[in-house]
Amino acid sequence: MEVFGWTVDAHWIEPIWLGVQTLLILLAGYLIQRVVGRFLTRLGERYPLPPELLMPVRGGLRWFIMGSAFVIVLGRLGVSATVLWTALSGFVAVAAVAFFAMWSVLSNLLCAVMIFTIGPFRIGDVVELVDTLDKPGVKGRVTAINLMFTTLIELPEQGGALVQVPNSQFFQKAVRRWRGTDVIPQVIADRPSAEAK
Repeated sequence: MEVFGWTVDAHWIEPIWLGVQTLLILLAGYLIQRVVGRFLTRLGERYPLPPELLMPVRGGLRWFIMGSAFVIVLGRLGVSATVLWTALSGFVAVAAVAFFAMWSVLSNLLCAVMIFTIGPFRIGDVVELVDTLDKPGVKGRVTAINLMFTTLIELPEQGGALVQVPNSQFFQKAVRRWRGTDVIPQVIADRPSAEAK
């Protein structure tokens, strides 16, 4: 048989065709994950989504898309669907056990996503976690929000220490919030001036 001017034995046609299919499937997976990555980048530019949120989402989708392409390639190479299903269900079972072992960490990650998207407070705001009516909670100015903790700096009258509060606490307790622009003049006015000393 002649292909593109080359003489190819008939027993080589099937492996060559299988190799071409494999390359096309992997190329399609790569192109799809690139398009999804660009879509997420544009979404992050259009809406105020922080890179700390988009990076894990982009990475997770990349792994999912390329993993799906790899499973399709294995199917084309003759790997049994039963074997693939058994491996996948075993992986899901291990992931479920890991999920229960890390539920508090994952809770903080999910709450960080909700803080970034819903925006119950921003950097510069003063927030207070209210424990009970007779017991004051943690109060301070928000200086940083990451995937695990929100960092507060206590107000000067409380000592001015840095406090890292797990993100899940903001969804388990009542929160008082003062906008950063509302509080700054009062804090400056409460500070003794250098001339008065």
